[in-house]
Amino acid sequence: MARAPRAVAGHVPRRRFGQNFLVDPHVVDRIVAAIAPVPGDTLVEIGPGQGALTQPLLEHLPHMHAVEIDRDLAAALARRFTPDRLTLHQADALQFDFAGLGQSLRIVGNLPYNISSPLLFRLTEYRECIRDCHFMLQREVVERMAAPPGDKTYGRLSVMLQYWYAVQRLFRVPPGAFRPAPQVDSAVVRLTPLRPLASAARDYQAFSRIVTDAFSHRRKTLRNALRDTVPLEAFHAAGMDPGRRPETLSVVEFVRLSDALP
Repeated sequence: MARAPRAVAGHVPRRRFGQNFLVDPHVVDRIVAAIAPVPGDTLVEIGPGQGALTQPLLEHLPHMHAVEIDRDLAAALARRFTPDRLTLHQADALQFDFAGLGQSLRIVGNLPYNISSPLLFRLTEYRECIRDCHFMLQREVVERMAAPPGDKTYGRLSVMLQYWYAVQRLFRVPPGAFRPAPQVDSAVVRLTPLRPLASAARDYQAFSRIVTDAFSHRRKTLRNALRDTVPLEAFHAAGMDPGRRPETLSVVEFVRLSDALP
């Protein structure tokens, strides 16, 4: 079992970075078991913070990478771990070039709530060099990511991530596992890039635009929600009833509708 994570002396969690540090060793153990790192893995941790996951991950690996935006935490990690064990990149993950780290990357992290969705979309740009991702996020976000068609939480995030990834919700994490404790539950999710894609859109930008427009008016029928985007003949060409609502369409059906555009 992992030891209780060690705090960085004198460090005050910074709200602008969305810092909530994992302190529960049982949760750490469950995350490490879900990742199941083995020597030879190229593992990249986003936002290692005080090293709660870094230390137990390095017990299974000779080396890993970490991307940390907070210079004080980065300095503490640099003092704690030698460069031959931990390659530390003091950088903003939203700007970082993950492709520069190689292929078959395994990306992990306790992601700040305030950048979780932008970062998830950013990482789709690197999907060809990613083997899998294990993230801790706000539970509500994970539920939306993994939601099936027809679920009340199914929406744009669900469709756009499930287009690229197999999304698997793993387990819930209570607020008490963190310091300071957030006001919401968290959850751990696994993302595995789909190779090949279940259904590749002929024009990805058109597909993305249809999904965005549809869920901007999710209470409307497709005919009304996509009035300015999809002509009626495209619904007929796709074999789709324009009286359906957006949340009933699968990823494959959204692709079929976008491919039917003239």
